[in-house]
Amino acid sequence: MTETVLLGVGGGIAAYKAAALCSLLTKRGYGVQVLMTEHATRFIQPLTFQSLSKRPVVVDTFAEPRPDEIAHIAMADRASLFVIAPATANLIGKLANGIADDMVSTTALAVTSPVVVAPAMNVHMFEHPAVQANLEVLRQRGVILVDPGSGPLACGYTGKGRLAEPEDIVAVVDAVLHRDRDLAGRSVVVTAGPTIEDIDPVRFLSNRSSGKMGYAIAQAAVARGARVTLITGPTSLPPVAGATMVPVRSTEDLLHAVQQVIEAADVFISAAAPADFRPVERLGHKWKKSSGIPALALEPTPDVLAMVAEHKRRNQVFVGFAAETQDALAYGEDKLRRKNLNYVVVNNVLEQGAGFGVDTNRVTVLGEGGWRTDFPLLPKAEVAERLLDIVRDALQSL
Repeated sequence: MTETVLLGVGGGIAAYKAAALCSLLTKRGYGVQVLMTEHATRFIQPLTFQSLSKRPVVVDTFAEPRPDEIAHIAMADRASLFVIAPATANLIGKLANGIADDMVSTTALAVTSPVVVAPAMNVHMFEHPAVQANLEVLRQRGVILVDPGSGPLACGYTGKGRLAEPEDIVAVVDAVLHRDRDLAGRSVVVTAGPTIEDIDPVRFLSNRSSGKMGYAIAQAAVARGARVTLITGPTSLPPVAGATMVPVRSTEDLLHAVQQVIEAADVFISAAAPADFRPVERLGHKWKKSSGIPALALEPTPDVLAMVAEHKRRNQVFVGFAAETQDALAYGEDKLRRKNLNYVVVNNVLEQGAGFGVDTNRVTVLGEGGWRTDFPLLPKAEVAERLLDIVRDALQSL
């Protein structure tokens, strides 16, 4: 059965590149149904897409060619994937806020298939806080974003904002629709986010971990067919659909949660950033400034990864993370050896784009016997996919 790709075309100068995208998708064997905003038709005629897709192009929300169905609902139901390219700042705002006033945005509310959004606009528009906030909303909802490229723009500026190349968007479509379920039947335990160690009912010790890396790994593992348990410290991220979510607060909580599920796990990926220290004594009431500076005695928290790895079986794959600020590889190699791991993922959080709270990461993966591979700066979702490729290969070799 031919997979149907909806192609939503927004009203920007990059709409002409959507014609090349439509052509490539058709040549790949997909059934392409094009939807256009009224503004998009000012840049390129629907007849162009009709000629390339061999299907009528839908523009008018109120044009219902078949009396036995509602057009946007029927198209949404038949879609294997919805690609929106170019996605203008206006269209992105509609998608993020649930506004449905044209055929593209109306259909977007009805689809249950994966959604791929490829932004294209002026560099200053792309960098505007409102646009970035809307993109973050879409990202957290599971929308797959294809970042725009950098270079000369139609407006005369040079910078980030040009639509990704059609070949790159097609590669994303192929990856989403033909993703291998190569972890089907496997049990994967992932930890994510920070832990919190209370000083008093108001204050606590923690760190800057956002949980984004661990959540990306859990989401990718679910998509590849694994039974996923995501043990997570406090984050602002939405739950990972398809994963069993286990919320924890302290490092002690994290240890107990992992111990409950590790025996049945095929894979343990420790992406959490537990607090390393906790107060020896937790104060029962808020310490008042008028009482002076408290003497805060600290003690180490449990080393969750080390304690769990002591009981690691030969048929399990354990992956640790080492977020460092200096001598990252040396510390990573020590962690790999000392904690009985198969792999450790090392990054320097002082590097731009590789620290806490961002959507990208640059890592080196170290393995047993001196094995090593370096990833370039990548979206965390792509880091997760590449890491799971390594895990899959390790499972197959056991």
